[in-house]
Amino acid sequence: MAIAAANCLFSGVTFATTYRLFSTSHKLNYLSSVRKPSDDQNQIPIKVKSKKSPCKSAIQDEEFTPRFRSRSRDENTFSNADGRSGSDRTGRTLSKASKSLGVQKKGNQGIVVDSKEQKVETSNLHNASFLSAVVKVYCTHTAPDYSLPWQKQRQYTSTGSAFMIGDGKLLTNAHCVEHNTQVKVKRRGDDTKYVAKVLARGVECDIALLSVESEEFWKGAEPLQLGSLPTLQDSVTVVGYPLGGETISVSKGVVSRIEVTSYAHGSSELLGIQIDAAINPGNSGGPAFNDQGECIGVAFQVYRSDDVENIGYVIPTTVVSHFLEDYERNGKYTGFPSLGVLLQKLENPALRACLSVPSNEGVLVRKIEPTAHASDVLKEGDVIVSFDNVRVGSEGTIPFRSSERIAFRYLISQKFTGDAAELGIIRNGQFMKVQVILNTRVHLVPYHIDGGQPSYLIVAGLVFTPLSEPLIDEECEDSIGLKLLTKARYSMPKFKGEQIVVLSQVLANEVNIGYEDMSNEQVLKLNGTWIKNIHHLAHLVDSCKDKYLIFEFEDNFLVVLERESALSASESILKGYGIPSVRSCDLLEPYIDSTGQNEYINRHEFGDTPVSNSEVGYDGLLWA
Repeated sequence: MAIAAANCLFSGVTFATTYRLFSTSHKLNYLSSVRKPSDDQNQIPIKVKSKKSPCKSAIQDEEFTPRFRSRSRDENTFSNADGRSGSDRTGRTLSKASKSLGVQKKGNQGIVVDSKEQKVETSNLHNASFLSAVVKVYCTHTAPDYSLPWQKQRQYTSTGSAFMIGDGKLLTNAHCVEHNTQVKVKRRGDDTKYVAKVLARGVECDIALLSVESEEFWKGAEPLQLGSLPTLQDSVTVVGYPLGGETISVSKGVVSRIEVTSYAHGSSELLGIQIDAAINPGNSGGPAFNDQGECIGVAFQVYRSDDVENIGYVIPTTVVSHFLEDYERNGKYTGFPSLGVLLQKLENPALRACLSVPSNEGVLVRKIEPTAHASDVLKEGDVIVSFDNVRVGSEGTIPFRSSERIAFRYLISQKFTGDAAELGIIRNGQFMKVQVILNTRVHLVPYHIDGGQPSYLIVAGLVFTPLSEPLIDEECEDSIGLKLLTKARYSMPKFKGEQIVVLSQVLANEVNIGYEDMSNEQVLKLNGTWIKNIHHLAHLVDSCKDKYLIFEFEDNFLVVLERESALSASESILKGYGIPSVRSCDLLEPYIDSTGQNEYINRHEFGDTPVSNSEVGYDGLLWA
């Protein structure tokens, strides 16, 4: 089952995240409820279906859906994860993952990990004290306007769920508090809402850490205990505040599957628990319990299709613990690392014999990302046969627990950014071991914008901004153009910080006559210098002493402006269009060239490999 196949529409707390490409009828949905300002609070909203294949998550009123297209890194390629073959995220062994259930207990207020053997009967579940640790989240969102990057869109509200983990902190889904301007929480049986602060937001794992300063909120609070990874057919109870009422809701089911799966909000591949308990909009961020009253994970998305029923997903405590430990180590969320290689399965005996692989194991390295440390260690044609002494099968899987196998990327996801991994490889028929540093993957066209607000630069009415997935969604693929989309889908960054800079629109003025109809065109050079990113372009404009500013675009189109006239027209253009500044705040910082002055950069040519598994379209290839 290709969960989150190339076109899953994930409508998260606030928006619909569409996995593009060839559509299917399958949907993964976020589970928080979103309400437009005009929606009546008592009215159950009509859900908007994407024209492309859908996948949703659980926040309540999904009617408001600024569409984000998120490409899953390995969305289509995991046979053991998403129903496909490959993997992008793999990690350590299970024993290590099971022990690493987050930060250890800190006194009476610390993040609780150790569980007590307290059996909770289903019939007495409504009296269980741990239900009081589940709270309702009220969030006001103000998303950026990527087409008009100097402003934001109209605010909207959503509701979701969260739960207490001790030390004055709560856990919820990242999509529940995406682009938040205000977050409030309310305890069960209370009529007071308390202001909460977002401490960390993990986009890839769809987890957010909140804190509430009010001592009144924490009176009598008992934080939840994180349990271990469940087994198949274990009972599971999902608790939260979904649509259909105002009070807490409880639904019960069993664990149906545990594997690496697509995370809609983060466009990533991590370990997930599939359950058959009812999960509805508003359940996002709520805990899932086992029969001992331990929290085994966080509800975050569902799978929608005409062919299936009752497929929901829970973020397991192994992923939650990774997020918490990452925050404890670094004081912020740094992300899940990646190996940065495109791998091919070695199921065919002739292929293994040609590569001198003696047994039915290993995956073939086909491409290496230039920004990954693996590019200095591995070579195309190497065969990876082990990761930290764990043997990798020819299907890209590793042993998992007693009698299961799981996607190879699970091992990578158990590591932290900056960790080293020992790879056993076969190169030219010779076995050897190499050390690789794992870092977060660098995307030429990002799925999410760090800091929330996109960068922009206005020169004589020409609005430049980096290409991003939110911008593609907002502008629609037709207006972006096939050539630019192909470059976004098939090109990897050659260095950290590289961006595709586009002219998004032209604010008509007498100084730019003849160029007014240009939009969504990539700018390649300024006065003969290749443009590395939006900050580099701003630096080139500021440092230019020539009479003319000569912009070279795709298809050899030129835009020439008289420099002094262009700069002097800025004030009147800003005033006429009600724009506060000619550039975003981040471009006011001094430009630092980290790539070297003489490095030749040519982004004119397309790459020859899809940059994510959602575009690979073949089970035998996978990003890791």
